[in-house]
Amino acid sequence: MAATNGTSKAGKSRAAKKNKVEVVKKSQAVYQRILLKLSGESFQGPQGFGIHGDTIREIAREVKEVHDLGVEVAIMVGGGNIFRGARQKGFEIDRATGDYMGMLATCINALALQDSLEKAGVFTRVLSAINMQQISEPFIRRRAVRHLEKGRVVVFGGGTGNPYFSTDTAAALRAMEIKADVILKGTKVDGIYDADPMLNPGASRFDRISYLQVLEQRLNVMDATAISLCMDNRLPIVVFNLQTPGNIKRAINGEAIGSLVTV
Repeated sequence: MAATNGTSKAGKSRAAKKNKVEVVKKSQAVYQRILLKLSGESFQGPQGFGIHGDTIREIAREVKEVHDLGVEVAIMVGGGNIFRGARQKGFEIDRATGDYMGMLATCINALALQDSLEKAGVFTRVLSAINMQQISEPFIRRRAVRHLEKGRVVVFGGGTGNPYFSTDTAAALRAMEIKADVILKGTKVDGIYDADPMLNPGASRFDRISYLQVLEQRLNVMDATAISLCMDNRLPIVVFNLQTPGNIKRAINGEAIGSLVTV
């Protein structure tokens, strides 16, 4: 009996220490549960198409760095590096059909990211809005939340599962469903500008901007449906340069990088 009590006390002690470590880790981050939005283009790297190995491994490394802090990470991926839906150049196709093809492209990216994350030592689950039971789990809100609570990274594929809705809108929808604290949108530039900084060197960057200003000025941040959904639910959006190493970690720690979209 004494040995049993000793073992029990030791187990409780270890559990207490573990909980203490988790609390310390979580206290370092401003956001405890995030939805990271990655466009398909963020996977293509310098080659300009498809999936670039070094690029996706670097993304996985940065996600792992954030995950190791105790932050719960969900990721919505796009598919533009593989197929751009009805916007595919030189290929006339029905809008709904093109959108479904684009959803399949997001699932390819989701599986590639899952593989890179797990090779980096991060347990990852792919949840798809389109039922493909051989390669992913179906999206079920409570299941997604439970995976996050267990310390797994969740990658969402298939967009919303419906045509006519972008992966930006899907990101906003999933963020609401899992009760994320923020949407982090990784881009090629360091925030939101009043004009395209690639074409206009004199463009001004917004450090902070309201949802209504984004809609009224038709700024190219996320589509209007996604912005409106975030506005209705007061979900902040941080737009930052994904290509700068360490930026995801800086964003979740509340550093002033990129642009903040809020009320």
